[in-house]
Amino acid sequence: MTERTYDAVVAAPGFSLGVSCDGEDWVEEIEFIEPRREQKARTPLAAEVARQLHAYLEDPDFVFGLPLKPSGTPFQRRVWEQIAAIPCGRTHTYGELAKNLSNAPRAVGQACGANPFPIVVPCHRVVASDGGLGGFARNRGGFLLETKRWLLAHEQRLNKPR
Repeated sequence: MTERTYDAVVAAPGFSLGVSCDGEDWVEEIEFIEPRREQKARTPLAAEVARQLHAYLEDPDFVFGLPLKPSGTPFQRRVWEQIAAIPCGRTHTYGELAKNLSNAPRAVGQACGANPFPIVVPCHRVVASDGGLGGFARNRGGFLLETKRWLLAHEQRLNKPR
């Protein structure tokens, strides 16, 4: 199997982020991938995505400003809008979002898993009602749950005195 190519790869603690762009107009996808070496950006837009991802990794309160390619169903887009409104350092449950959207928690979870722009649209801020992590990026184990743990801990630093 051939390894997927990206327009940039950003290394983070315990994971990496593969960036795919549609030329210079849109960010098509940001994907969590197993840890690997950084890959220099192939385009100016990919370089800007990498710069902003690094800024977030340094400061979880960083505000992204990227041209995200419109995608997803109308329901998925509504879920992603709700997720994008969750403040850094906070979490909401799948059930809370489902109630706001008059839908089922499982449907919200599926929409979270289909999010093409993780971290920018922070689906890691959605957790299970029992206080557990729930799934992440359509997975219930492996490096992705460790990634979710790291992201939540990274953002919790905002709420602690420095």
